[in-house]
Amino acid sequence: MREGRRRFLQLSAAGTMLAAAPHPAAPQAAYPTRPVRFIVGQAAGSSSDITARLIAQWLSERLHQQFVVETRPGAGGNIATEAVVRSPPDGYTLLLVNAQNTINAALYEQLSFDFLRDIAPVAWIDRVAMVMEVTPTFPAKSVPEFIAYAKANPGKINMASAGIGGPQHVAGELFKFMAGVDMTHVPYRGTTPAVTDLLAGQVQVMFDVTPTAIPQITAGKLRPLAVTTAERLAALPELPTIGEFLKGYEASAWIGVGVPKGTPADIIATLNREINAAIVDPTVKKRLDELGAMVAPPSSPTQFASFIAEDAAKWAKVIKAAGIKPQ
Repeated sequence: MREGRRRFLQLSAAGTMLAAAPHPAAPQAAYPTRPVRFIVGQAAGSSSDITARLIAQWLSERLHQQFVVETRPGAGGNIATEAVVRSPPDGYTLLLVNAQNTINAALYEQLSFDFLRDIAPVAWIDRVAMVMEVTPTFPAKSVPEFIAYAKANPGKINMASAGIGGPQHVAGELFKFMAGVDMTHVPYRGTTPAVTDLLAGQVQVMFDVTPTAIPQITAGKLRPLAVTTAERLAALPELPTIGEFLKGYEASAWIGVGVPKGTPADIIATLNREINAAIVDPTVKKRLDELGAMVAPPSSPTQFASFIAEDAAKWAKVIKAAGIKPQ
């Protein structure tokens, strides 16, 4: 009887030890296992939206889950950014980040989030050049002629933009500062009404993104003076850069992808690898070229973060010098 009891206690102790022993961790399912939201802070049909859909299609095919683009325009992209910041950092909510985000970091003093702190950079997709364009009847046919005319007519040239604090606006303010000219800024609620008034002669100059500028230039409805990037643009190879006349001038919009801070590093690495593969793919690159974009060199999240920090610091100086305040 005692032998049986001893045997029972030995078996019970062994069972307790087995129960307490650590079990090997179950392997995590490969990311993603369900659809992923890709939030864009600009309107449907914008260059940001078009680019997001191009990348979303690539990611859907490569990672075998749907990447669904969701546009949430408004407040200069802050509505979309806040939605992503408040989302779980699990890789299932992405943000189409762009130059507006770095501009907003300096422009808005009381946001409920900090873009530079709360969004983790994933991958850089492209730069989008802007074109300094004027009406066909404008007296100047080159940047030096424009500067001379502006200095002779201070405050009489109306400069259109798609809105206060947007890439077009700050590109124009940087030009004003570096050229030493005074122009009157006329903000619009979007690119379309701004271009409409430029075509009608209500305003005289605009620093416009290439997706909307190139069709008007090709049709002969607007006269391009220069591109804002440091290099000439393949889509307009004969057009000089502003930097050829104002040394050091450079302004461009740009597009990339971010996720909420705290997203696992392996998920960020997966997205970075696939987006870098997309931008060197001939079909994707050709489509980006058609949008007037210059594909970014494949980069790591750390390299992209450094670029974002530099861009934010640059526009913070311009916004402070120009005294730009949000609407």
